[in-house]
Amino acid sequence: MAPFFVKNRRDGSRLLSTVLVIATAGLIRFDHPFGRLLFLAASAISLYWGYCYGRLEH
Repeated sequence: MAPFFVKNRRDGSRLLSTVLVIATAGLIRFDHPFGRLLFLAASAISLYWGYCYGRLEH
């Protein structure tokens, strides 16, 4: 099974910044149910990827 995160910091930072932009878009439209769902899902992924990014060595 493939991991849910990359093995280097450069690609990890790209993934993390992308999901933070998506979470921000969901936060802007938080009054809509889809915006809430988008924000919550992207936030959960960004927390996990932030944890994984912090554990990378190079």
